[in-house]
Amino acid sequence: MKETHHTVFIGILSLLLAIGRPAAAQVSPFEIPLWPDTLPGGEMASVKVFPATGEANGMAVLVCPGGGYTSLSMGHEGEDVARWLADNGVTGIVLRYRLPAGHHEAPLADAQQAMRLIRECATDWCVDPWRVGVMGFSAGGHLSATLLTRHDSLSRPDFGVLFYPVITLDARLTHRGSVRNLLGENATDQWLDYYSNEKHVSPDTPPTLLFHSGDDKSVPPENSLLFHAALRACSVPAALHVFPSGGHGWGFRPSFASHALMKEILLAWLRER
Repeated sequence: MKETHHTVFIGILSLLLAIGRPAAAQVSPFEIPLWPDTLPGGEMASVKVFPATGEANGMAVLVCPGGGYTSLSMGHEGEDVARWLADNGVTGIVLRYRLPAGHHEAPLADAQQAMRLIRECATDWCVDPWRVGVMGFSAGGHLSATLLTRHDSLSRPDFGVLFYPVITLDARLTHRGSVRNLLGENATDQWLDYYSNEKHVSPDTPPTLLFHSGDDKSVPPENSLLFHAALRACSVPAALHVFPSGGHGWGFRPSFASHALMKEILLAWLRER
């Protein structure tokens, strides 16, 4: 049988890890593609893995940066987050997903494939395949919420963490730029409904933690409130923290006034998982 690029890469990585010390102690961050070929939507999608350091607990989190579906904020909503997770014993995995560019299905397909890949590689990455969550920021929060409500058994996250997420595509509350970049100028009611994630929560939706700022003018906090209410209506464990100020897009920037408190809440919630 012809080996896939994933199989070859993982085989080499396994050999390197077999020499003595724990995997997390000797492996630097590494990046691998999600798909063997470039697919519709442009750039090659990939994941960058930050192995857990210190007292690794087997948990992994797929991190989806924001950027309004027109760019990716790979720093304060991506790699900075993954490094912090790794420092706290959690394998952080940053998703470089394809931007829609006329193919609205591309980001979700990449997120689903990333979850499958993490579970495929769980042993080699020292990850518990059933302690894998997803975390997203802004438009990446929308992608994460879409994954939380659209998955099969292998791509289902075990939990979600959403930072100031775009949830609804209702014109009164949504981030119009994200809608336009995802679905184009003339989105149909069918697709607006499909990507309004508060409408698709079910009892199978994983437990979710939400963060937002009360003064967010780009993505109103009602987005998180809608998703939290839908989770509660389906008896899904959920927590929501609305900070009094901070605006939009603070991610893991230390300049955010509630940065330390946010990390404390997040770490405590992750430990409960």
